[in-house]
Amino acid sequence: MLNALIFDVDGTLADTEAAHRAAFNSAFAQEGMDWHWDEALYTRLLDVSGGKERLLHYWGIRHPEVRDVGGAGVRDTLGRLHELKTAAYEAMVNDGAVSLRPGVLHLIEEAHQAGLHLAIATTTSPVNIAALLRGAIGPDWRQFFGIVEDASTAAIKKPHPMVYLQTLRRLQLPASQCIAFEDSANGLQAARAAGLLTVITPTRFTAAHDFSGALKVLPELQGVTVAKLQAWHTQTAA
Repeated sequence: MLNALIFDVDGTLADTEAAHRAAFNSAFAQEGMDWHWDEALYTRLLDVSGGKERLLHYWGIRHPEVRDVGGAGVRDTLGRLHELKTAAYEAMVNDGAVSLRPGVLHLIEEAHQAGLHLAIATTTSPVNIAALLRGAIGPDWRQFFGIVEDASTAAIKKPHPMVYLQTLRRLQLPASQCIAFEDSANGLQAARAAGLLTVITPTRFTAAHDFSGALKVLPELQGVTVAKLQAWHTQTAA
């Protein structure tokens, strides 16, 4: 029996990556750095989950001579960059630069009315989640999502299943009663490692990823209903 839907955020609930890329570049400019992430580079960097982790990875590429890339000086610099990036992203979201993907809000509302549990399992920060959903759903967005697991609660990022395992524990449901929604290969690997059936809606940043093992790969969630999800879930369990 299908009892819960678990959503990733970036790329899944909303196609946020263009705004994230612009926010990173804004932070670099504010700090007077010569870094600039074009779309091709950013697409490759998305193989690393988590904004702070992405910055640390790129620092290692740009400064291979720095052996202790986790040292206090580097951490302080990257922490400041991430704070600037987060502020820039929040401003963009508040200005309406990002919206939910087609079909997402309708499915959330229908699932909520049908009594399904709704949860978020993401590697993004609580600030980013709140900015997006406050603007897209309203100040009472938490009435839909009783459980939110994010970068502040899951130390090990996707493709590790930590964030999904924690979400399942808080839901007090087995993976067999849930469906996850993702947009990337890392997300799919994390969800599958936690035993979850997973619906994928790629973006242009993740369209070339390997989605082998997904329950469905769809261009968007427009037209996806609770009844369809229940049917797919039942067919797979049969």
